[in-house]
Amino acid sequence: MLVLLPPSEGKAASGRGAPLKPESLSLPGLAAARAAVLDELVELCAADEEKARGVLGLSEGLRGEIAKNVELRTAGTRPAGEIYTGVLYDALDLASLDAAARRRAGRSLLVFSGLWGAVRVGDRIPSYRCSMGVKLPGLGALGAYWRGPMAQVLPEAAGDGLVLDLRSSAYTAAWKPKGEVAERTASVRVLHSQMVDGVEKRSVVSHFNKATKGRLVRDLLVAGARPKGPAELVETLRELGYTVEAEAPARAGRAWSLDVVVTEIH
Repeated sequence: MLVLLPPSEGKAASGRGAPLKPESLSLPGLAAARAAVLDELVELCAADEEKARGVLGLSEGLRGEIAKNVELRTAGTRPAGEIYTGVLYDALDLASLDAAARRRAGRSLLVFSGLWGAVRVGDRIPSYRCSMGVKLPGLGALGAYWRGPMAQVLPEAAGDGLVLDLRSSAYTAAWKPKGEVAERTASVRVLHSQMVDGVEKRSVVSHFNKATKGRLVRDLLVAGARPKGPAELVETLRELGYTVEAEAPARAGRAWSLDVVVTEIH
């Protein structure tokens, strides 16, 4: 099973470990593309702080993120699973998993990134600021930039098993599973169900959507679940106590759509 996750906008501080070693990152087929983004991002942030703030879409209060990007090659690193913070990662709580579940996380979780393309949670990276929605002056929109490299690398990473897609829309732009891989892909959204004047109303609530996705991944890791495809995933999630509504694709070469319905949001 390969689980596709979004990163978090907020990130922990860089660690005290050795500086970035690009050659040590997973998915080495992305190395050239990563180097190009890293080079332009560092150059942009070192040359013109105001321009960099505009390109990266940073508020005045986040100006310090630009200096962080300037030091990407020399800053300390820590595992990506520790760098990414926020609601989904708080709910996932990788640090509290037992050893077997952490090994499963290392094998199956793939975090998408505007800077790195995608990394595994054990890859050591520095803290940075560069979302997939950024449009760099030289390389252009990162969502479009990453499509080519991802199309070359991700099908192999997906192997022949289930692909569980929990990414947000900005990150789905970088890679859309196609063909036979798409048929093994389940895209999940979380809906909050509540009764209003006797009528059920459903909505997507961003904060709780992320938290539920984090708990869902954690539950799969703790259970050691290994669903082979979307239909088995639906059954597994139901066994774990989730209310799941599934829609098989109408045509070959399309992904499944799964709705996880919750009545309590926390």
